[in-house]
Amino acid sequence: MDARELQELKERADAVVLAHYYVDGTVQAMADCVGDSYYLAKVAAQSEKSTIVFCGVRFMGESAKILNPSRRVLLPDGRADCPMAHMAKTEDVRRLRAEIPGLAVVCYINSTAALKAESDVCVTSSNALKIVSALPNKDILFIPDDSLGHYIAARLPEKRFHYLGGHCPVHAVVLAQDVESEKLAHPAAKVLTHPECRGEVRALSDFVGSTAEIISFAEKSDSKEFILCTEPGVLYELSRRCTGKVFYPVTPVCADMKFITPEEVLACLRGEGFEVTMSAEEMDAARRPLERMLELAK
Repeated sequence: MDARELQELKERADAVVLAHYYVDGTVQAMADCVGDSYYLAKVAAQSEKSTIVFCGVRFMGESAKILNPSRRVLLPDGRADCPMAHMAKTEDVRRLRAEIPGLAVVCYINSTAALKAESDVCVTSSNALKIVSALPNKDILFIPDDSLGHYIAARLPEKRFHYLGGHCPVHAVVLAQDVESEKLAHPAAKVLTHPECRGEVRALSDFVGSTAEIISFAEKSDSKEFILCTEPGVLYELSRRCTGKVFYPVTPVCADMKFITPEEVLACLRGEGFEVTMSAEEMDAARRPLERMLELAK
């Protein structure tokens, strides 16, 4: 299918196709907008199309639906989920609220709608520092990703952070020895790392930031070689924007993101796919922290 036919299919479906940087490059090439979680959350909130096809994992589709309750949100593959999104329990959040007066619950957007509903504000890796800095609360429960929480906590020593033990299975498997091995093989390469990685990996890095920030850094850098500590789906955008530069990924692929295929995207545009549905009560409860995130991140 050529670009013209794809565009005609989108128009007939009155659909916008959003894709995360971690899906396969062939899927990113079909999208109207490609980005990280923060950018796509903003695009979803501003969409005027009746259908949103979200090429990402389930929590992303849920967030799009919560911000667009009157629109149809389709996931190309209903199996695509994020293990980290489930790594905090609502009962533990409620328990800590009862134990710690004035606790602010800060929920990474990589979480279920149920966790968002228990939270005061959502954050992404792009805006977490800005948003947590703006909160008046001293005590912060950061869920569900401990690594991102510790990364933010190190920059805000005036606050007390609390955690519940979550992690990204893809980023967490990268060890310091993996990075050191690549540095020996490529001594001129800069190390670019997502904050979901372990602290030992972040400590070896030349730059730590969200997926979008990593792309921007690489694009502007004078360096020609980079060791990449994030999901390698980002190589599609890096190759497009960083001509002549070389990247050495050390992070494995996210199998859930790779479930999504071009054929499934086309099926969504023909009215198939996995439709994201939630009750009005669920969406109302989870929308408040998402909207607060968008407001504080302006």
